[in-house]
Amino acid sequence: MALEQAIHVDCEPKEDSQLAADASISRQRNTPLPKLQLFVLLYVQLAEPITSTVIYPFVNQLVRETGITGGDERKTGYFAGLIESLFYATEAVTVLQWGRASDNIGRKPIILVGLFGLALSMMSFGVSKQFWAVVLSRCIEGALNGNVGVVKSTMAEITDPSNMAQGFAFLPMIWSVGATLGPIIGGILARPADTWPRTFKEFPFFRKYPYFLPCLVTACVSLSAFVLTLCCLKESANSSEVDKNQTSSRALNRRRKNNATSVPQARTGHLATSAEANLTNSPETELGVSSPAYTGEKPSSSLRALLVPRVVVPIINYAFLAFIDQCLVVLQPLMYSTSLQLGGLSFSSFTIGIILGVWGVINGIIQIVAFPKLLQRFGPRKLYTVAFGCYLVTIAAFPLMGFLAKRKGRIDASVWAVLILQLAAYLAAYNGYGCIFIFINDGAPSREALGATNGLAQTTASVMRAIAPSVASPLFSLSLEKNIANGTAVYWILCAIILAGPGASIRSVATHWELGSGGTVAYLL
Repeated sequence: MALEQAIHVDCEPKEDSQLAADASISRQRNTPLPKLQLFVLLYVQLAEPITSTVIYPFVNQLVRETGITGGDERKTGYFAGLIESLFYATEAVTVLQWGRASDNIGRKPIILVGLFGLALSMMSFGVSKQFWAVVLSRCIEGALNGNVGVVKSTMAEITDPSNMAQGFAFLPMIWSVGATLGPIIGGILARPADTWPRTFKEFPFFRKYPYFLPCLVTACVSLSAFVLTLCCLKESANSSEVDKNQTSSRALNRRRKNNATSVPQARTGHLATSAEANLTNSPETELGVSSPAYTGEKPSSSLRALLVPRVVVPIINYAFLAFIDQCLVVLQPLMYSTSLQLGGLSFSSFTIGIILGVWGVINGIIQIVAFPKLLQRFGPRKLYTVAFGCYLVTIAAFPLMGFLAKRKGRIDASVWAVLILQLAAYLAAYNGYGCIFIFINDGAPSREALGATNGLAQTTASVMRAIAPSVASPLFSLSLEKNIANGTAVYWILCAIILAGPGASIRSVATHWELGSGGTVAYLL
C-alpha cells in the first residue's frame, strides 16, 4: 500500500466549552519564572559563546607560532579558519547524541559531564604548542559542548506556555554577552608576560605558554558553572520516566512484534489515536504556540520519530538563521578592518571591539525587555519573519558603507549613519532566535523527546555555523581579488540567500501552527 498522509481537521466550534476556556485563560496570570533554576541554566549556557570566541584575538598569532605556515603569513587564514570551524563541526557530530542521552539518563548528569570536559579541554588548548595539539583540543571542546541543546530542553521543562517567551528571551541575550566577553578575555589576557612584565616576570610558565591565562579564565567559568549546577540545579526530566525508559522501550517492542502478525488496519484521520491528536490539540496560549504533546505512553525519540513537519520545518529555518548570522559575524571584523581603497572602513581592532561590545550590551538589554512584549504583540511567526528580513538590511549596509567611505576617502557622518542603521537592524534580526527556540520546543513530539529534538536542531545549526566561515571568508577574498561586482559580490550572494532560502519554510510554519488554533490536525504516515 502506498504511503499515505491523512489530515483530519476538526473545525467544529464547541462554543460553551471554548468560551469558558478562553475566559479562564484570560483571567489566568503568568506563572512566575523559577529564578534560581533559570539563573543556573543561563550561566551554564554562557560557557559556550565564551569558549568559542575567546581564541579569536590570538588564534592567528598562535597558528604562526606553531610553525604550520612555514613562515608564510599568507597561509595563516586557512589554518586559523580551520580551528575556528572545528568547534562547531565536532559539536554538530555529538550534540544530538548528548540530547538523546539526556532523555534517557536525565539533564543534570549530561550538563555536569559537559562542563567538566569543557574546562579540561580549554586548559589543554592553552598549553598546546603544536598545531595537531591545538586542533585536537579544539575538537574536544566542541565534542563535549553538548549542553547547548540540553539547556534548551531544560528551559522548556521549567517553563509553561504563560512564561516560556520570557524564559527563552534570555538565551539570545546570554549568547550576546558571551560573544562579547570572549574576545575581551582573549585580547586582554593573552601574552600576559609581555603586557604586564613586572607582574608576570616571576612566572616563566606564562612566558612558555603565553595563551594559557585566557584559557584558564574560560575554564574557570565552566568549573564554576559545574559547581553551581551540582549544588543548585534540580533535575527537570521526570525521574520515574527516566528510570522506566528501557523497560518501556522493551515492552513497546514486544507489542510491535506481536502486532506484526495481525492484519494491518488502514490508518485514516478518523482512526487517529488520542496520542496523535494530542500532538496539536494542546491548549493554545495568547502567543499562538502550545506546549509539546505529552502523552501517557512513552513515545520514541529516535531520529525517524523526529522527522515530522512540526519538527523539521522550524529546524530548516534555524539552519538558515544560523548560517546567515555566522556569515555576518565573520564579515563584520573583515569588512570593518579592510582598507578604504578595497571597500572597507579601516577600523582598528580597538574600534571594532568597542563597536561590537556596545552592540552586545544593548542587544542583551533589548532581548530581556523588548522581546517578550514583541512576541505577545505580533506572535512568533510574524516576529520571526520580520526579524529574518532585517538581515537583508544588515548585509546590504556593507557595500553601501564601503561605497560612501571609498568615494569620500574617509569615515564621515553618512558612513556612521549607515553603520548605526546596520547595527539597529541586527538588533531587530536577533529576535529571530527567541522565536525559533519556541517553535522548536513547541514542535517536540513529547516531553520525553525534548532532548533529542533540541539535539537535532543544534546539530543542524552547528553544521551551518561550521560551514559559514569557510563560505563567507573565501567569497569575501574572491570578490576583492577578482573585483566581482566591484568587490561586493559576497554581500549580494548572501542577500539572495536571505530572499530565496526560507520563503517556503516560513509559509509552512504559518500553515502548520495556524491550523492548530482552529481545530485538530493529525499527521499519519
